Amino acid sequence: MEKTYESAMKRLAEIVGKLENETLDLQESLKLYEEGTKLAEYCNKILDDAEQKITNIGSEKEEQE
Repeated sequence: MEKTYESAMKRLAEIVGKLENETLDLQESLKLYEEGTKLAEYCNKILDDAEQKITNIGSEKEEQE
């Protein structure tokens, strides 16, 4: 399955829910925290890339006017 922004955010929400609501041992908590950190970085990169594309489109449009 290809990782998308939406699937990464869904998994991140699941991880947060487990960390907040379940009694986990330290090892499992650390494993989930690490996975969550990687997912958050992935999502932030996608958002940063989208923001840059929007900025570029706006700049191109201004140049054409």
